Amino acid sequence: MFIILVYDANEKRVSKFHKICKKYLTHVQNSVFEGEITEANYRMLIDELRTIINNDEDSVLVYKFRTKKYYEREEFGIKKPSSEDIFF
Repeated sequence: MFIILVYDANEKRVSKFHKICKKYLTHVQNSVFEGEITEANYRMLIDELRTIINNDEDSVLVYKFRTKKYYEREEFGIKKPSSEDIFF
C-alpha cells in the first residue's frame, strides 16, 4: 500500500517520531512522510509510534491508498524529495 503520514508532536518527542518514520518512509516535509509499505511494516510502524505518543499532546494522521494508481502529487515552490525519487 502507499501511505502519507503526518504527525504533530510535542517538541520533546519530534525527533523520536522522525527517527521511527524515517525507518519506513521517505521524509518529504516537516512532519510529513510518504511511501510504499507492506501491511506488516505498517503495523510495526504504528506499534512503534504508539510507544512514544502522548495521546493528550500528539497526533498522527495516516492517509492510505491501496495503490499509487489513483495518487497524484502536485508541488509548488522548493522541490522536496519524494518516495518516487528513490526509485528513479
